[in-house]
This record gives sequence, C-alpha cells and structure tokens, in this order.
Amino acid sequence: MSTSYDVIVIGAGPAGYVAAIRAAQLGLKTACVDDFIGKDGKPALGGTCLNVGCIPSKALLESTKQFHALLHTFKDHGISAAEPTIDVPTMIGRKDKIVRQLTGGIATLFKANKVTALAGRGKLLANRQVEVTFHDGATEILSATNVILAAGSVPIEIPGIPFDGSHILDNVGALNIESVPKRFGVIGAGVIGLEMGSVWRRLGSEVTVLEALPDFLAACDADIARVAAREFKKQGLDIRLGCRVSGAKVVGDEVHVSYTDAAGASQDVVFDKLLVAVGRRAHTRGLLAEDSGVRLNPRGQIEVDAHCHTGVEGVWAIGDCVRGPMLAHKGSEEGIAVAELIAGKAGHVNLDTIPWVIYTEPEIAWVGKTEKECKDAGIPVKTGAFPFAAVGRAMAMNETYGSVKIIAHAETDRVLGVHMIGPMVSELIAECVVAMEFHASSEDLARICHAHPTLSEAVHEAALAVDKRAIHRAN
Repeated sequence: MSTSYDVIVIGAGPAGYVAAIRAAQLGLKTACVDDFIGKDGKPALGGTCLNVGCIPSKALLESTKQFHALLHTFKDHGISAAEPTIDVPTMIGRKDKIVRQLTGGIATLFKANKVTALAGRGKLLANRQVEVTFHDGATEILSATNVILAAGSVPIEIPGIPFDGSHILDNVGALNIESVPKRFGVIGAGVIGLEMGSVWRRLGSEVTVLEALPDFLAACDADIARVAAREFKKQGLDIRLGCRVSGAKVVGDEVHVSYTDAAGASQDVVFDKLLVAVGRRAHTRGLLAEDSGVRLNPRGQIEVDAHCHTGVEGVWAIGDCVRGPMLAHKGSEEGIAVAELIAGKAGHVNLDTIPWVIYTEPEIAWVGKTEKECKDAGIPVKTGAFPFAAVGRAMAMNETYGSVKIIAHAETDRVLGVHMIGPMVSELIAECVVAMEFHASSEDLARICHAHPTLSEAVHEAALAVDKRAIHRAN
C-alpha cells in the first residue's frame, strides 16, 4: 500500500519548495520530491536557481563588480590600492558557500514545517500517484489528493554543439571556471549570456557575444536597450547581432566557432571557453506517464489554465514548466497561489505585473508593456523619463548612467509599463510593480513623497515628466 499525502510536489526549486512550505503551513500533509545533486555529490534542495542559477551568478557578479571598481572607479573616491589581484578559486568558493547556506536553509524550513523531502526523480502516474526513483535505483509509489508539478527547466542545447563541461559550457560550467579565460565566447545575448559575459569581462577576458536576433534585448523597451548596448560596448563586450552559429568544435584547448553574420558572410572565431546560453526548455521529459492525463503544448510545457490547474482533477503545475516567464519569483508566487487554492483559499498571480531584472552593470529592470507593444496594440500612451545623471545620490555613488522611463495611458493616465537601466534598479522596480498592481496612475507616483537623496527620486521625476513637469531637468 502506497504512502498517502494531501500534497506531493515534484521539484524543489523556487516554485516547488515554496509551494510545499505554504501547503504545510496550511495544515496539509506534504511531501516534496527532487532529484538535484549538488556540487558535492549530495542531494540539494533549491533547484537550478539556488544551486546553479540566480544565487551563484549574483555572488560572482558582486565579487567581480567589487574587483572592477577597485581597478577602475575607486580612484574617483580617492581610494587606491597597489597592484590588486583576484583569487578566482576563492571567489568560486565564496559562491559555493552561499549556495550551501541557502540550500541548507530550505532543508531547515522543510523540517520546521514538517515537509517530507524525498531525494529522487518523481513521475506522475494515473490517479494522482507518484513514482519516486531514488538515486540508488529503488522505487516507491506514493499517492496524493493533490500533485503539484514543479519540475523546472534545463538549458537548450544547440544541435551539433554538445556541452562537454570543460570547453563548451552551460550555465553550470560557466559558474565553475577556475581561472580567467583569455577569450570567452557566448552564444545568446539574453540574461544568462550578458550576466556571465559581464563576470568574465570584469576579470579581464575578451568577451564576444553572438546573438541570432537582429535587435538587442528585444524584450526590453527600445530606449532602454539602446542605453544598455552603449554601456556594454564601453565596457568592452563585443556584442554581434544577427549571427547564426552553424558549428563549434574543440581543437586542443580551443573552441572553434563558425557562424554567419548579419550580412550573410561566413565567419570563424576562436575562444578558450564557450558558453551556450540560447534559452531554456521545460524539464518535462520523463515527468508524466502516458495515462497521467496531463497534456503538453508543442514547446514541451505543461498546459494549465489561469489558476495553474492542468484539467486533471487534483493535478497542478507551476514555474518554468508552464506558460509565462521563466523567473524564480513568478514560480514562487504560483506555488503560493496553488497551495492556497488547494486549501480552499483565494490564490492568484497577475502575469502582467511580473518584474524582470538583468543584473549586469548597469542593472536593467522592467515591468509591464513596452512603448512599442502599446503602439502595436493601438493603445494611446504618454511617456516620461528621467536620467540618473541628474540624481544627487547617483552622483555621490559615481553611478550616473541610465534612466527611468514610465509609460502611461494617454487618456486614463494608468501606468502601463516602467523600464529602467541604472544603479540598483532591481530594487527600484518594486515600487512600480506595487503601483501597477493597484492600478495607479503616473499622477499617483508623482504625488508620493520620495526621500532625498535617494535613487528612487528618478522614479518620482519620471512620473512628473509624463506631464512635462519634472523639477530637476528641462522638459
């Protein structure tokens, strides 16, 4: 007879572990199944985000930002140091320590909330049964009133360019390079490609980014993308657009890459390390038995309704394996919403107000629609923008690049989107998410008192600029 639970969650990433904890808080007997193996060879909770994604990449970004500042910008503050160096293995070790602390913290939270953690691969069978295959090959069948599928995503591999973990890397390999490569190549100018390219550029690598699309950061507002492209070029990132990679092979200790450039000419380039960062796909292979009743769309994602229900009684799906942006915070909110729906409470996630962040230098953040999306949809808009160069706190920080742009409906003044590039915009965007959740107008943001001197004054002035009444610049 199988062990029975109120809720079984398959996947312990930001979507799954949060769903499990919230379900347990609501008094539901909960188990969470996950097969991730950490760098030390032991099972680790937290999924891609905590182990080989969001958290370790931010640790490396912070370390390299400090080193780059010591070399190039601390002198503006009167700070100097003779011949500074960086110990890359120590930097990697610090990153690993942070990962261990956070993944261990999830285990502590599971214990405190009485969530049963099972280290193995989960597979949904018919009638809400879950087959768990443990790492030693043993299997067990569990049953549940509700099953939440939170299997996450995995990197997309380009056909003919397999990851080898040494020269041709996915995000995992790029986080564990032990010495600075002279030539670092990146396929894909998305979040992962730009962040990891920035890490190794700051440490002295010659970084070349090959992007297939003709436009840079097409998901961003065009004004913000233009500023980003200019700043990255100043930093020495060689970003080549409209490039179609046709092959890559390892020759000795080098990676030889062939591609067709935007003009249609064949090109070859040689790197010491190559990061393939062309996107991620839902990790649904082997997740579902044929008679589970759960359907996949053509992209391999689990089909769900607006409430993350699969259409099969008691079966839900959340996070990277369903529609919507592959973002940790989006998955977490879906996990909470589903747990509360299972418990008979209200649960909802507004996909239109999910914030996006790229943690480069400068940071890039946005929420809602771009100006182009509004115009393409026939929505009349008015916009206001304000540069950090006119913000006292930014000047004191010596980080005056970038701006805040607010897009509002031309007739109702409702905020439709906010786009930022500059210092700490990953934190500033939260105010705008709250404003949009409450259907605020640009006038609402303009009438809120913002502390001085702070970076948030750029949001305030941008809101004022929507009606051409910014105080600290000519309108």
